[in-house]
Amino acid sequence: MRDLQTLTFHPTAEKIVDILCKKTQNTNPMFFRVLISYYLAKITAMMRVKIATQDRGEIPVNLYAINLAPSGQGKGHSTNIIEEQLIDKFRSTFFDVTEPIVSAENLAKLAVERAFVHNEDPDTVEVRVKSEFAALGALAFSFDSGTTAAIKQMRYKLLMGGIGSMNLEIDEIGSNLLGNADVLSSFLELFDVGKIKQKLTKNTKENLRAEEIDGRTPTNLLLFGTPSKLLDGGRTEAEYDSFLETGYARRCIFGYTKTTKKDKTLTPEQRYNSLTDATISDFISDTSIAFGELANIANYNKTLLVSKKVSILIIEYTMYCEDLAEKMGEHEETAKAEMAHRYFKALKLAGCYAFIGNEVEITEDNFYHAVHMIEESGKAFNRMLTRDRAYVKLAKYIASIGREVTHGDLFEDLPFYRGSNQVKQEMMQYAIDWGYRNHIVIKHVTNNGIEFITGETLKRVDLGALRIAHSADISDNYANDPAPWDKMHILTQLPHHNWINHFTMNGHRSNDTLKPGFDLIVLDIDDKGVTIEAASKLLEDYKFFLYTTKRHTPVHHRFRIILPMNYRLTLDTDDYSEFMCNIFEWLPFDVDIQAKDRCRKWLTHKHFFTYNTGIKLIDARLFIPRTSKNDERKKTIQTYQSLSNIQRWFVQNSTMGGRNNQLVRYALVLVDMGYPVDIVETQVKKLNAGLPDSLPDKEIDDTIMRTVSKAIIKREKP
Repeated sequence: MRDLQTLTFHPTAEKIVDILCKKTQNTNPMFFRVLISYYLAKITAMMRVKIATQDRGEIPVNLYAINLAPSGQGKGHSTNIIEEQLIDKFRSTFFDVTEPIVSAENLAKLAVERAFVHNEDPDTVEVRVKSEFAALGALAFSFDSGTTAAIKQMRYKLLMGGIGSMNLEIDEIGSNLLGNADVLSSFLELFDVGKIKQKLTKNTKENLRAEEIDGRTPTNLLLFGTPSKLLDGGRTEAEYDSFLETGYARRCIFGYTKTTKKDKTLTPEQRYNSLTDATISDFISDTSIAFGELANIANYNKTLLVSKKVSILIIEYTMYCEDLAEKMGEHEETAKAEMAHRYFKALKLAGCYAFIGNEVEITEDNFYHAVHMIEESGKAFNRMLTRDRAYVKLAKYIASIGREVTHGDLFEDLPFYRGSNQVKQEMMQYAIDWGYRNHIVIKHVTNNGIEFITGETLKRVDLGALRIAHSADISDNYANDPAPWDKMHILTQLPHHNWINHFTMNGHRSNDTLKPGFDLIVLDIDDKGVTIEAASKLLEDYKFFLYTTKRHTPVHHRFRIILPMNYRLTLDTDDYSEFMCNIFEWLPFDVDIQAKDRCRKWLTHKHFFTYNTGIKLIDARLFIPRTSKNDERKKTIQTYQSLSNIQRWFVQNSTMGGRNNQLVRYALVLVDMGYPVDIVETQVKKLNAGLPDSLPDKEIDDTIMRTVSKAIIKREKP
């Protein structure tokens, strides 16, 4: 088998696609490729072309297609070009010449057969057969809706006439899917070989049951429309998914276009020249004539042969598809079914290519062109399967709308935001959870009993360009100076400078003149009973920069800790203050709460500094006011309210693994904070008692306290 990456599309089909792209000024060809594939199958099936395989017997040529694209794709314009300029001569020749001749011959044969079976006069039976055929109505070239009974009636006419196919073409499938559920269920059964089981009805004088005719009738299906209408997150999407699972995934080729692409590079004159290109008109005219000749009676009931070489090629592709399907997970049943049956769709499409090329057999090129189209269809199908679910759409909508919305707004704007309050609450929670993992923060606040919801997409902090402004003045002349993380010491060691963790609009430091957005959390520790060593040990998992302030002494540690966040936040004055209070609440030690002010400035000081090489960044999402994650964090604090801040820190934040390691780290922090051995022992055992599966006191005495004793001896050495 050839390398699938080297395959090309069928040249005639692709030439038509190129023309449709030019005529509609649409540079995205996939929609047109699926559309052309359907129409090629339609004219092939109308002539009852079949494939004589050496391993499966005779197979009718037909095709089912689901083709989704947004408004503006050129669906109506391209369909009109195909029907009125490309296959117009096929249609007229078929209905004016070929169908009447073939039907008359088949009705005569049917009359002879029935006359023989019932021992009646052939001429009398023929009159009755022709009357029955006429009573079934005119043969439809296509139809857009129907009932199961009507489908079976049309099929009966096709069996009597022995020519033609049923062609169901539903536009705006999102709006029409539910109303055609019964018809689509019938078409599931008709795809493979054009057979459907008869429904048993009561035979009465007024309602005679028709004589059954054994035979096959090819069916074609085209469902097209906008993705947003079909994949609405509600009942329609659920019904569509059900149809895929019950058989349409393996039967259909797919087009799935999410955006319309227009060629913006053309000038008006160039666009005019493209639309009026004479060579295009000539090609369309020639192709229309060629397609018209395909409706010649000589092509009726044509059988396409498949050589042994091509049969082996088909089997090779079949095995390739089956291998890929087997590697998929059990939860991917729909995708597995589509993958495992690609070979069958490729075989039928190859039959279409052979027919329009006046071939007597399916060639290797026919099959490879078909495989390439089916592989592209598979990619579109996979994009469709991995589409945004309702809760993802909800999260993206809230983040992009740019204003507060209520649940009523969501109900009005989003067709999928439906159902009971419980259903909508679950969807909102899923949206919040998905947003948390995908850089979207959703906030909520209740005012006068009405819940207002806002959201934003967060931007990851760039450690190479952190937002810093500095000045030698207290209030003015602040210079916005993006700072690399590894150069923070250059800023803090400047003589007599002030700095802030925001940019300013005009160099003036005030809440009204700060530019939205900050990257850094700044903590002031001003003799709050925690040493540099203890603070460093507590935050050792995090990336931080520490420098001592002007009033620092060996006895009274006064220092500043700067921690980068994972996301840049844009908070107003009140939200910034609440955000910082949430940070203070989370920390294992006390800090100066004045740092909660958004325009707070910090003084540089040339003295001791150090970088900690921890890998964690502060997760800003946990502390944003009026978010579910912040609410969850506060509830967790309530759960551990019997513990001190530092004890809670080790229960929640330690990443060292193992209870013994947790307790050792906690004990050594207490040692660094200057506590005597008896206090350390009491506090360690208190924390241990609050842990699940706590350690025996003897193990604490024999291991942890021995380590503590050694550390205290080392601490107290002169």
